[in-house]
Amino acid sequence: MGDQLSFFELKEIDRKRTKEKVEAKLEKFRACLLTPELNSRPKITPNYSFDIPPTFSNAFHSSTEDAAIANADYVVERSHYIKRISMAVNRLKFKERAIIIRRYMSEDEVRDWEICNELHMSERTYRRIKSSAFYNLAFALNIVVYKEQEDKDHELCPAN
Repeated sequence: MGDQLSFFELKEIDRKRTKEKVEAKLEKFRACLLTPELNSRPKITPNYSFDIPPTFSNAFHSSTEDAAIANADYVVERSHYIKRISMAVNRLKFKERAIIIRRYMSEDEVRDWEICNELHMSERTYRRIKSSAFYNLAFALNIVVYKEQEDKDHELCPAN
């Protein structure tokens, strides 16, 4: 058993792109919280167009129905997204969660140095914990970005 077979190899994480993805998700979360529910209104005026040929089918197509469906779909997607991010954040350690909630999930725009002062941390400790929180969130949300391996010479199961 001199040569043991590795069933998986840990790939190198692209830290910058992973951080960008997590921040984008958190910014979208804030936008979802601050955005009121969508209230699409049906069109009440007729729309005549020469570009669109008439359809002769038995299907009834109402702008009121379209608006109701769009509103319902938006509410479901929005609540699902908020729940997914909240559950991932709730799995973080206490300090990681405190940083993420204060920095990205509150209505106020809070700067990093303000959070350092509030949590009585040095800037170095704050950055280390925040970085750890980002990677834990990336794994929880399944949005980790890996670096492309230029070295594709080794195989998982080499032929003898």
